[in-house]
Amino acid sequence: MSNPKKAAAQDQGLVALFDGLDTPGVSDAMDKLGIHGQALGIMPLDNYSRPVVGLAFTVKYVPASTPAGTVGDFIDDVAEGDIVVIDNDGRTDCTVWGDIMTQYAGIRRIAGTVIDGVCRDVGKALGDGYPIFSAGRFMRTGKDRVQVESVNTTVSIGTARVASRDIVVADANGVVIVPRERAREVAETARKIESVEASIRERISKGATIREARAELGYHTLQRKA
Repeated sequence: MSNPKKAAAQDQGLVALFDGLDTPGVSDAMDKLGIHGQALGIMPLDNYSRPVVGLAFTVKYVPASTPAGTVGDFIDDVAEGDIVVIDNDGRTDCTVWGDIMTQYAGIRRIAGTVIDGVCRDVGKALGDGYPIFSAGRFMRTGKDRVQVESVNTTVSIGTARVASRDIVVADANGVVIVPRERAREVAETARKIESVEASIRERISKGATIREARAELGYHTLQRKA
């Protein structure tokens, strides 16, 4: 079953800007530019070897009403390559993602899931290699406890603000949210920082001391605001 929903060409172009970049480099660039986007307390389910980058499809959960509303039907509307970003107010007493969602997301070629809250059925995600980033794991269902209030509105993930179609960069170090309108600036700055760090690594591999290499290339000011 292929996913009929595809990201727009402009969206794909923004994602491509971050090819080869990781969250430390992007985080340093955002510090330099005075942008807050590091998702505090949101951790990877596994030590993923490669960064996951995609456009945010945001979901806001709230406590369930009577009768309770739905908990996962939104996934039919997520485009291939998007990252599902779920704001459950950091709740750790009930989950908003399990094995059925993982299986379906994989089939639909969704890039990953970020949760300000917990997930369950982690064996399925680990076995399939499906990237999940969350505040933890817990087996208790969210059905009849929480429900979807809105999709593609502005949400919060671990102190970071996330608007629909912002850029999500996630890897073994955590999750960074890049505001869509600053994507090019952030990516360019991150590449400049990475270039300097690569030069430092090259110098120390050839015998320079770390103090010498850092001083020569201005390491201590790389992330400092201009």
